Amino acid sequence: MIVPEYWAEAKLRERINGSQVTIKRFGWSDESEAAAQAHADERAKEAMARAERGEKVRRIDHKVAYNGAEGLPIREEIIEKQGDIVITRNTYGALCLNTPDVLFADIDLDTSPPGTLIRAVLIALLAGGAVAAYWYQSWWMLLVFAVLGMSLTSVISEFLHRLYVRFKGGAEERALGIIEDYANKHPQAHLRLYRTPMGFRVLAMHQTFEPGSEEATQLLHDLNADPLYVRMCNNQHCFRARVSPKPWRIGMERLGPRPGVWPIRSERMPARALWVKNYNKLADAFSACRFVRTLGSGSTIMKTREVQSLHDRMSRADANLKLA
Repeated sequence: MIVPEYWAEAKLRERINGSQVTIKRFGWSDESEAAAQAHADERAKEAMARAERGEKVRRIDHKVAYNGAEGLPIREEIIEKQGDIVITRNTYGALCLNTPDVLFADIDLDTSPPGTLIRAVLIALLAGGAVAAYWYQSWWMLLVFAVLGMSLTSVISEFLHRLYVRFKGGAEERALGIIEDYANKHPQAHLRLYRTPMGFRVLAMHQTFEPGSEEATQLLHDLNADPLYVRMCNNQHCFRARVSPKPWRIGMERLGPRPGVWPIRSERMPARALWVKNYNKLADAFSACRFVRTLGSGSTIMKTREVQSLHDRMSRADANLKLA
């Protein structure tokens, strides 16, 4: 896991086969701005050399905080470090706990219809239109069903999905069933279960995991973790948990001034500091998650207990507060 303290950017411009090619690369370091600049220069030179050899090279690094699309480190303000645990402030202002080897799993409740159901409903409506058009010898019928398909597909899909989820016991019960089933099949596991505004969070206490490893990916898959979260764990080489409220859930706008990708210009820091001050006052009345119970054997290790203690304190998981 890398959450660098310093960032820099390098730009090279060369003519290759008669065309001007510009390469931009970021560099990063925990030591100094100079070290970050040296790293940026090195990455830019390496990319230009590949371009000169005729390889297909991405021209620029995009300034993003946490999506991992280009394999860059997490680009967020570091608030606190405890050993290899790093607390950062993300682009919309919430605090996040980042750990290189203690597994968190985010599990959203099953409330949206899958793409396969949406496509099936659309195909059914279009097929109905085709049959009606053939039967009545009127292509207007096909047009009518096509219009209905465009306007009603999402409504019908959501209705059918709600019926399916209700038949299976409800979204929350289904998510809990998957987690409990994993714990029953893996008696050596020890999982801490938390409720979040949109679902559940699981913290594995029985061992550490390497992000992106087959073992970690399988566990996240078995728990039905959010696919985007799984991909980000793999790309950023860490596990992550939000430990303070989302600002729009406590009556605030997102962190400004925009864009909020770190680092920002010095003249923007006073406005940022004022936002953080107001956010902290409102955030005191909310929890990011709430502890529910433990599942499994009960065995833990010191590393997971350290992360759990910090996570529970910062997220206010044991307080009887509204989730945000």
